[in-house]
Amino acid sequence: MSIPTPHILAKEGEFAKTVLMPGDPLRAKFIAENYLDNTALVSQVRGMLAYTGTYKGKPVSVMGSGMGVPSMGIYSYELFNFYDVDNIVRIGSAGAISLDLDLGDIIMGIGACTDSNYCAVYGRAPGLYAPTASYGLMQKAMASAKELGLELIPGNILTSDVFYTDDNLEAAKAWQRLGILAVEMEAAALYTNAALAGKSGLCICTISDTLFTGKAMSAEARQTSFTQMMELALGIL
Repeated sequence: MSIPTPHILAKEGEFAKTVLMPGDPLRAKFIAENYLDNTALVSQVRGMLAYTGTYKGKPVSVMGSGMGVPSMGIYSYELFNFYDVDNIVRIGSAGAISLDLDLGDIIMGIGACTDSNYCAVYGRAPGLYAPTASYGLMQKAMASAKELGLELIPGNILTSDVFYTDDNLEAAKAWQRLGILAVEMEAAALYTNAALAGKSGLCICTISDTLFTGKAMSAEARQTSFTQMMELALGIL
C-alpha cells in the first residue's frame, strides 16, 4: 500500500520516528498545543487528529488511536509499515485490577494478556503469542520517571475487547490471581504490530478507576494525572 493510506492522509516524512498515541484525539491536540513547538496538523481523517512538532528540540508526533484493538491495530500498522515510524508509545487510561493500585498511579505494561483474537490472526504462529513491550523503550520510560520524580509501576496488563460484561468482576478476579495490574483496550495490538514490523511499542497508562472499589477519577483529577503521564512519555525521546 502507498501513502496516504485510507486512514491517514499525511505525506511521506510528515511523521516523526516516535509517535505518542493517546486514545482520545482531543488529548493528542492538547499535547500538541501545550508541549510541542513548530507544530503542524498532518492528518485528521475521521477526526483522528495527528500532529508533528518538536519537544525540547527533538521531533515527535502525536496521534489519537481511537478505542479498542481494531482501531489501534489499523493505525499502528500503517504508521510502522507505511510511514516508517520506529517507536509508538501508547499513553492512556486503565482500570485497576490489582488492589495495590490507586487512582492516579502510572503503570507500564511489560506484557499484555488479551481476550482478543488479534494476535492469532496476525501472528499465525503454532501456539499462543505473548505480546510484550520493547525493552529499550521500557528502560527510557523508567529513566524519564526517575528524572521527573514519578513512580512508574511495571507489570503485566490485560488488553480486553469488551468494556461492558455481565461477569466483569468475576473475570477480573481470575486475572487478579495471575498478577495482572490493570485492564485497557489497545496494548496487545500495538505490541503485536511492533513485533511483526521489527519496531518498538510501549503502553503507559494512568489508573482512572478501580474495578473492585468502584473509585473513579474526577475530570479535574484526570487532567492533572494525565499531564504527568504525558510529560513522562515525552521524556522518552
